[in-house]
Amino acid sequence: MWSLLCGGRKALSRNADVKGPGNSFLSCGFHLYSNIMSGSNGAKAKSHKNARTSPYPGSKVHRSQVPNEKVGWFVEWQDYNPVEYTAVSVLAGPKWADPQISESNFSPKFNEKDGHVERKSQNGLYEIENGRPRNPVGRTGLAGRGLLGRWGPNHAADPIVTRWKRDRSGNKITHPISGKNILQFVAIKRKDCGEWAIPGGMVDPGEKISATLKREFCEEALNSLQKSRAEKRKLEEKLHKLFSQEHLVIYKGYVDDPRNTDNAWMETEAVNYHDETGEIMDNLTLEAGDDAGKVKWADISDKLKLYAGHSQFIKLVAEKRDAHWSEDSETHCGGV
Repeated sequence: MWSLLCGGRKALSRNADVKGPGNSFLSCGFHLYSNIMSGSNGAKAKSHKNARTSPYPGSKVHRSQVPNEKVGWFVEWQDYNPVEYTAVSVLAGPKWADPQISESNFSPKFNEKDGHVERKSQNGLYEIENGRPRNPVGRTGLAGRGLLGRWGPNHAADPIVTRWKRDRSGNKITHPISGKNILQFVAIKRKDCGEWAIPGGMVDPGEKISATLKREFCEEALNSLQKSRAEKRKLEEKLHKLFSQEHLVIYKGYVDDPRNTDNAWMETEAVNYHDETGEIMDNLTLEAGDDAGKVKWADISDKLKLYAGHSQFIKLVAEKRDAHWSEDSETHCGGV
């Protein structure tokens, strides 16, 4: 149980190739979301932007240009000729990556659970063309897998741990303008990017997303990988209540990630675990670990400087919890 909760073994990072030479951008790239889907139940995206950027992360490869009006597969484009690219680190055949489609001993079961590998998409069924999965949002200008290990969806998870900001007397602090209580979340600062983000990482084969959420939080915000067995056991006892209580699934589905291709793409599930009284997290010392250089409690507001997609996740949490987000009251209208 412990190995699933607080990092009894090292995860496959944000695809194991992030540790490879010349790929320091990649673990940062996991969080470069821009177009978050409408709703939080995996509603399909209308387009993507980061998934069409060049050069491709960690390389000098440039995608074929795809204009906005030709992103969707429903738009006929007979001359479409995407660049073919799969990174050497993926072709080397690490355990986190699929073989090439052309290999005779590889018969993936797309759109279903394939042994321990989850090939179902959070966005529903995706099409298969010439034996390859087709990006559900549309063209990216790049065929193959790029840096992603799996053909089709590559699943990740983002744990958003929150509490109310309180004064020394334990009273909730309200924002003087919006009049709403101020919510805080555990933020990590990437070693490679130097930017603040939500902890998160890839779902290992056979691993439940709930386990990934717990493990990534432990590794990056509590430095569990460097703890002794006894210390890990104490962490587990304190965190069990937080991660076993009711939680909010903020978003699940396709992510507009610069590593996406026509045949492989990122999906994530962002889940909010809220410590209503603060008693659980107040008894835990935050300590950066794994890919995180720093960790802190950050006040939630529209002034947060996070990856664009992460700001959207955090905004959804604030609205769900009826917490402060903006000094402009109009931004609170309409809910989620």
